[in-house]
Amino acid sequence: MTEKTYNVLFICTGNSARSIMAEALMNHAGHGRFKAFSAGSHPTGKVNPLALQALTWLHLPTEGYRSKSWDEFAQPDSPRLDFVLTVCDNAAGEVCPVWPGQPMSAHWGVPDPAAAEGSDEERMRHFHDAALTLKRRIELMLALPLARLDALSLQHELREIGKTGKTAAV
Repeated sequence: MTEKTYNVLFICTGNSARSIMAEALMNHAGHGRFKAFSAGSHPTGKVNPLALQALTWLHLPTEGYRSKSWDEFAQPDSPRLDFVLTVCDNAAGEVCPVWPGQPMSAHWGVPDPAAAEGSDEERMRHFHDAALTLKRRIELMLALPLARLDALSLQHELREIGKTGKTAAV
C-alpha cells in the first residue's frame, strides 16, 4: 500500500522569501511524503536573492522557484491541497480564495527578513533566522502522526507549531 502524499501550500504576501524557503524546506525534508508549493496574495514577481542564498546555506537546491499568485492554486485543476500555511502576518489577515478540497490551515508567522535593514551580513542573518524558524516548524509538522490524529487535534497541533519552533542556532 502506498503512503499518501500530502500537498502543502505556503502563503506569504509577496511570495519572494519566506514562502519560497518553506516550499524548499518542506520538499526536501518531506522525502516525497509531502509536496510543497508557495504563492502570494500580491506576488512581487521575483524571488529575493537572499532567500536563495539562505537555501544555499542550508545545502538546498535553488533552481525553479518563482513568485506566483495564490490564484494558481484556487483553480479546479489545481493540486488538491491538504494544508495551507500562512508564513507572514499580512497574508494571515487577508481573505483567501476558496481552496479545492477544504485544506487544513494555520498561521506560522515569521518576521519578514526582506524588511530587515543593516549591513549585508546583518540582513543575511535575518534570512538565516527565518529559514531556521521555518525548518524547525516543518520538522515539527513532519513528526506529527498524521494518520492517527483526528481533524480537530491536527488543527490544534498545526496552530501550536506556529507559536513555536523559533531558533537562532543551527
